[in-house]
Amino acid sequence: MSLTTARGPLGPDPAGRFSAPLPPDLVYVEPHPRRIQAMVDGAVVLDTEQALIVHRPGRTLTYAFPPEAVGDLPHAPEPEAPGHVTVPWDAVDTWIEEGRELVHYPPNPYHRVDCRPTRRRLRVEVAGTTLVDTDDTTIVFETGHGPVLYVDPAHVRTALLTATDTTSYCNYKGWATWWAATIDGTVVEDVAWSYDAPLPESAPIAGHLSFDAGKATVTAALPA
Repeated sequence: MSLTTARGPLGPDPAGRFSAPLPPDLVYVEPHPRRIQAMVDGAVVLDTEQALIVHRPGRTLTYAFPPEAVGDLPHAPEPEAPGHVTVPWDAVDTWIEEGRELVHYPPNPYHRVDCRPTRRRLRVEVAGTTLVDTDDTTIVFETGHGPVLYVDPAHVRTALLTATDTTSYCNYKGWATWWAATIDGTVVEDVAWSYDAPLPESAPIAGHLSFDAGKATVTAALPA
């Protein structure tokens, strides 16, 4: 999704600029030489290495397949890739790309996550109480997004945090657990998140916490 959403080059708020304006409805289609499988009721109903991937402005990615690859699955022509068809995401139970089960949408081949140890200071206050104040942090640079600081729970007043029922999924970091802060009887829901078992590319932030600047006072020394 990083080319066409957020601050990606084809997104609504690109971080950089092209030397000449691009048409607003520009679509990019390319070969995607990875093994794509789909399953229904435990059976493989699609298995191909001949997929294309379609990047549309402001949209998540879609796969396009040769018609013979989709069999009896529901499908429709892909107008930007003549001779190929798309299959609705919810037409199958499970999508798998090169052995990894996917959630929500295909991962972007241009998306990158870099986790680096840093001495950038992070201070977090919730309801007037300091939960974090340390320069022992990890900075995460993720394609199409601004940098984010994560912190080892050893530097967090975790006694004030409780896991909530909220979860979220990132195709590049994995499943996130969300945390509420309780300060003198005041509960601030989903003020922080962590990835307990992140995907391999995000392993350095396993168990680390990051905080929602919309729900806490977050002072972070981040690059411009």
